[in-house]
Amino acid sequence: MDFHNVLINWYLQNKRDLPWRKTADPYLIWLSEIMLQQTRVAQGMPYFFAFTKEFPTVFDLANASEEQVLKLWQGLGYYSRARNLHKTAQYVANELNGIFPENYKSLLKLKGVGEYTAAAIASFSYNEAVPVVDGNVFRVLSRYFDIESDIALPGTKKEFAELASELMPKDNPAIFNQAIMEFGALQCVPKSPNCMICVFNDSCAALQKKKVDALPVKLKKTKVTNRFFNYLVLEDVSGNTLIQKRTAKGIWHNLYEFPLLETDEIVGLDIVSKAVQNDIFSSYTIIGIEECIETTVLHKLSHQHLHIQFWKVKISEELQNGVNASELKSFPFPIVIYNFIEKQEINC
Repeated sequence: MDFHNVLINWYLQNKRDLPWRKTADPYLIWLSEIMLQQTRVAQGMPYFFAFTKEFPTVFDLANASEEQVLKLWQGLGYYSRARNLHKTAQYVANELNGIFPENYKSLLKLKGVGEYTAAAIASFSYNEAVPVVDGNVFRVLSRYFDIESDIALPGTKKEFAELASELMPKDNPAIFNQAIMEFGALQCVPKSPNCMICVFNDSCAALQKKKVDALPVKLKKTKVTNRFFNYLVLEDVSGNTLIQKRTAKGIWHNLYEFPLLETDEIVGLDIVSKAVQNDIFSSYTIIGIEECIETTVLHKLSHQHLHIQFWKVKISEELQNGVNASELKSFPFPIVIYNFIEKQEINC
């Protein structure tokens, strides 16, 4: 059986109608690939349309401010992608005259472009015969060939890339890469795939050995850290509040937030009140402190679980740099804070 022919025939019959598949423009393909890193297609699609409407060319994206880019990216997560996207657009526009590098090795030099993204752009835009290796590819190949190599180990990626390269038709690498990713996304899914309707069910080694649920092998567990955020929603006599930009490296870099009190555990009014009056807002006259939401918000990131509480702090003065409710929505916030503002829980 010819693996790539069966795979490509399946793809031609089952592929989704996705906008970035209708173009070879490296700008649009690069944009889609950056957005789809660690993001489902259904979630990323509206952002792709929003970005291509607002920034139809790499020059438009390069000329935007970082805040514009972060605001449009709001809710997509992993914000370093957006910052790298903006910096790369500026580099391509200003240093390369708007022309993306035309081969895999040169694409790797762009900020935020790793091996997978470079391979995708090189094959989809320039038909270069380089295989893409992502979670979908690991899953399909490990199951079909019964490969037990630990995909958490750096060397395993090279092993799978070499195998994919052998299977890939060198005259049409783009369609093979699209096909194997789509097959992993739609058919050979992580949990409970319907192997009875699979085009490979007579030749898949994992199915024959009843090992489908055991592959691919990933032994390294991601260590999750719990953090406890208390956001202090200041309200002055005019109803204005105070926000600040997160300038330190780490999560949500260059996004905005309310003044933050980070603690070692979930705390009550007594701890927050003491910190607010004796330290954080000691220069203001506090006339009231209350919790805005009865239940703590749990916001899960890849390596961190954030336990978030919002506290309304009323003061008798007028803030010099206060922001009103309508202005507030124009700033780029982490989605958990934006949702709080959007629900008007700020008026608790």
